[in-house]
Amino acid sequence: MKVLLIGGGGREHALGWKIAQSPELSKLFVAPGNPGLNHIGETLTIPENDTKGLVTFSKDNNVDLVIIGPEAPLAAGLGDALREAGIACFGPDKAAARLETSKSFMKEVCAAAGAPTAAYGRFTAAAEAKAFLRQQTPPYVIKADGLAAGKGVVIADTLVEADAAIDEMLAGRFGEASAAIVIEEFMTGEEASFFAITDGVTILPMIAARDHKRAYDGDKGPNTGGMGAYSPAPIFTDAVYERTMNDIIEPVVAEMARRGAPYVGVLYAGLMIENERPRLVEFNARFGDPECQIMMRRMKSDLLPVLHAAACGKLEGQCFDWTDDAAALVVMAAQGYPKGYEKGSTIRGVDAANDLPGVVVFHAGTREQDGALVANGGRVLNITATGANLREAIDRAYRGVEAIDWPQGFYRSDIGGSAS
Repeated sequence: MKVLLIGGGGREHALGWKIAQSPELSKLFVAPGNPGLNHIGETLTIPENDTKGLVTFSKDNNVDLVIIGPEAPLAAGLGDALREAGIACFGPDKAAARLETSKSFMKEVCAAAGAPTAAYGRFTAAAEAKAFLRQQTPPYVIKADGLAAGKGVVIADTLVEADAAIDEMLAGRFGEASAAIVIEEFMTGEEASFFAITDGVTILPMIAARDHKRAYDGDKGPNTGGMGAYSPAPIFTDAVYERTMNDIIEPVVAEMARRGAPYVGVLYAGLMIENERPRLVEFNARFGDPECQIMMRRMKSDLLPVLHAAACGKLEGQCFDWTDDAAALVVMAAQGYPKGYEKGSTIRGVDAANDLPGVVVFHAGTREQDGALVANGGRVLNITATGANLREAIDRAYRGVEAIDWPQGFYRSDIGGSAS
């Protein structure tokens, strides 16, 4: 099977790493790829936002399956264009991807499906937003309605901070993504991420993970795209699984089909869990990053035939097999992330980290320059490790971090601390 994988981050490196193990794979193309993916598949110079170029390449090269990693191409309608050209695509079309690209749309779907989530209001004017805010109790949750690369959420402890967040977002802090904002109830509990693959009718559940979104130790600092993760997540019990499937995943997939926008791809539910009752924080229309990386480390079975079956509407009868091992991931990010940071600093020691027991390093924001590996983004490296239990996996991941020589990077030292 010829496969084209879209994207160039840590999630895509992990997907490529796993897909490359499939006996069904004959050729893997990656666009645009990264230095880690360069050694797995043939990297293309076509940007992930070049819809026409990606469709043309897929047709000209008889690609059997396109797997879309990031959210931006989904929002731009790459899935629609591929399907119109008769090319199998793993990833929702633009209408279904609105579950991620519009938080207010997600709330509407949840209300129609009866899926439990936080109470909210949507606003485009600061005065109305601030009036609504004063009817709420702190802490206050303010979100950009559209895509903001995982950074469009502010949790404010005071009205002064919340008012400032409203003004900044509506003034264009996140561009079109914050032309409208959502203010919602602050939910208490513990977070977890749960994933399921669907062809629009059949649903194949995956596993849960827990990520750490704040930049600094102790869950301090601004929200990021994720600074680390681990799986399994002890908070995600069998009872939570049943409620998540019965109350959230299945009703929402059915509601999307009822609306004429069947959801095809992986559905990522960010959950808040309290007293074994999950409530939906948000949906993402793609694999989580960094959760995907640790799921790929725990998956024993072949991923590729499942993704192809989902893309072709033939998911029924497919299954996954998971290892009992735990997995952990530590992100190494550029100093200053998620705000201003510099690119171009040299990174050494990745090969040494990869040689450690249980460790695999996935590239997220790197590039090769004059024979050296250099930083080229905010979140730069994902150091993953597996172990017989969470403590062993976490310890191995941090040994991997210690093997890497990158003075311009930083990382959290408490990933998985509360669970291990």
